[in-house]
Amino acid sequence: MQRPHSSRQGFTLVELLVVIAIIGILVGLLLPAVQAAREAARRMSCSNNFKQIGLAIHNYHSAFKQIPTNGTGTARIDGMPNQSNNSNRLFLSWLVPVLPYIEQQALWDQISNPNRSATPGQTVAATGGVWPPMGPCPWQTRYIPWVTQVPAFRCPSDPGQALAPGQLARTNYAANLGDAVDRSNNGGRNDFGFFGNRRDRDENWAVQRARAAQRGFFWNRNEMKFRDVLDGLSNTIAAGEVVTSGGKREVKADFVRNITAMQGPNNTILIPAGCKAGPHIDPDRPQFYDETATVSGSLSQSKHARWADSRAYYSAFHTILPPNNANCVTANNDGNHSGVISTAGSRHSGGAHVLMGDGAVIFMTDSVESGDPQLPTVCVQRSGTAPPVASIPGTASNYGLWGALGTRDSGETIEEQLNQ
Repeated sequence: MQRPHSSRQGFTLVELLVVIAIIGILVGLLLPAVQAAREAARRMSCSNNFKQIGLAIHNYHSAFKQIPTNGTGTARIDGMPNQSNNSNRLFLSWLVPVLPYIEQQALWDQISNPNRSATPGQTVAATGGVWPPMGPCPWQTRYIPWVTQVPAFRCPSDPGQALAPGQLARTNYAANLGDAVDRSNNGGRNDFGFFGNRRDRDENWAVQRARAAQRGFFWNRNEMKFRDVLDGLSNTIAAGEVVTSGGKREVKADFVRNITAMQGPNNTILIPAGCKAGPHIDPDRPQFYDETATVSGSLSQSKHARWADSRAYYSAFHTILPPNNANCVTANNDGNHSGVISTAGSRHSGGAHVLMGDGAVIFMTDSVESGDPQLPTVCVQRSGTAPPVASIPGTASNYGLWGALGTRDSGETIEEQLNQ
């Protein structure tokens, strides 16, 4: 019996091209979905890190009846040689004392005890070849803990990293210093631990100025407790997500220097509008600073490049400009003074995470209501300055809901249910 032969020998060229086109379309649809799923996973991991830090703050408070101090460590002592290596001059950030509460006991033990180890190819710079308990100042790259990256302090969506010797380890989670800048670099206390400029006792003027302007969940170099948060833990931001520098002069990931346009009669009173907009921002690419602007080329002096350094430049931020806005310094340095606006931000689309005082993690959008950036920050008006330039101490925040969430005891009513 003869079998019938099929007249069809294979696919025609047109059919093959159609199949290839369909596969291409499916791949084109699938890849963005995969990328979106990966970013969603990174964002969830970032949020989980923040929740663990929030839990660590509460466990620390249960143990010591205070929140971790931002600006802690060992003070300078008159006559001590090599002050920056034989003490840390009270520059350690809030992230140092929480280490035992995020399963970093080994790193905490290395910091809290004397040790003789140094980074490869380096020697111990402290007297006698032994680092002191609590280590040297947090910019010392020879000290192994300060160059050790703690995974819980990094958001996986942020690709910035230290890649060479001489760079310090980073953080994407920063303490909330509130909506004013006066004394926010040191809380009013000097490296010896006294309010003001003296090495032996406190000065009333420094107490007055710091107390008036330090309105955040954290007050540098001062003991703070949950009881101090009179606006309520659920209504006050404890910490915020920040972006670290990739060396690309990004507005949200780098500090721009010499921005005197935001400075009032001195660098203790700032006008945020001078940071938010101006010639330092590229008009053609507003996500980047203009090529004429001064941005630090050192990645160890870049935005949030030192998890162990307490200053707003490195491990803290202000609730002044909304997330993903500019970060500015009035002088040409890394902010060892009051003239700094440090802003929250993230690599997530549309906003950044914030950790509330009660431990809740909330995604805050770039469009959060943030008041009038033309209004000045709070500061005690210096005698002889007329007319008054600063906002009066004790007043509600000039920076809307964002500023109100950053103050701990200014009596603002929060009408939004943030954690729904």
